[in-house]
Amino acid sequence: MIYERVALIGLGLIASSMAHAMRRGQLAREIVGYARTAETRDVARGIGLCNRVVDSAREAADGADLVVLAVPVGAMGALAEEIAPVLRPGATLTDVGSVKRAVIGAVGPHVPDGVHFIPGHPLAGTEYSGPRSGFATLFDNRWCILVPDGADRQAVERLAQLWRGMGANVDEMDPDHHDLVLAVVSHTPHLIAYTMVGVADHLEQVSNSEVIKYSASGFRDFTRIAASDPTMWRDVFLTNRDATLDILGRFTEELFVLQRAIRMGDGQHLHDYFSKTRAIRRGIVEAGQDTAAPNFGRVPAPGA
Repeated sequence: MIYERVALIGLGLIASSMAHAMRRGQLAREIVGYARTAETRDVARGIGLCNRVVDSAREAADGADLVVLAVPVGAMGALAEEIAPVLRPGATLTDVGSVKRAVIGAVGPHVPDGVHFIPGHPLAGTEYSGPRSGFATLFDNRWCILVPDGADRQAVERLAQLWRGMGANVDEMDPDHHDLVLAVVSHTPHLIAYTMVGVADHLEQVSNSEVIKYSASGFRDFTRIAASDPTMWRDVFLTNRDATLDILGRFTEELFVLQRAIRMGDGQHLHDYFSKTRAIRRGIVEAGQDTAAPNFGRVPAPGA
């Protein structure tokens, strides 16, 4: 048992998976949940996701020794302000957002003295959302990045112990480096996937039915992440604007080079480039980061 009471504010894929993983590892004595909509709260109660599901964020956070903000990053500042009066001294406040500098700027000013604010980000997910989408093994052999930013070391290690207990590997980064790394490995790929689906939609000579009917593995797998939660990704791009634009610019430059190679019939350049990127892909597989998340017949559920 690492924490007595954990409050999950937001009950989407990550929070619901945390609930399952904490129960699997017996890591918390009590899990209290809250979601913004009554519909999501009712679903969470119906499936027994938490020990208790309450009707306000303040009620969830009251008395908890770990509070997890699992909502879109654009909503975290207001939530932190709302729950601040009930955060008890010695408690830890963390988040699971995909951007860290903006979260620190939005949440940090509301954190009371004596409360340990340790931003975090589990690098795990699927395209599904809602309380039904979670499963206990989501974090197994995935990475969770903590951004201590000067936080108490005992509190950081306790939170790291929780993530390890849920199956994750834990690393630490400073917030700006985190945001740049995530712009490369997550944010820009999502933007490109959304764009590719948009391109297919805009080509009048290719009907929607043909795109769906003839989706080969390349288009299907590449665009899977375009089914991800639009509110969450809107907030990610708006709050990690500089890093995403930097990486998107670099991507565009690389794309122009490949475009020229195709136009000029430069097969050697294409072969060398694809060989290099193939080796990077093999490294991802060898590192065990290509295990597909199981789909237990889940369907997208209402967002938290």
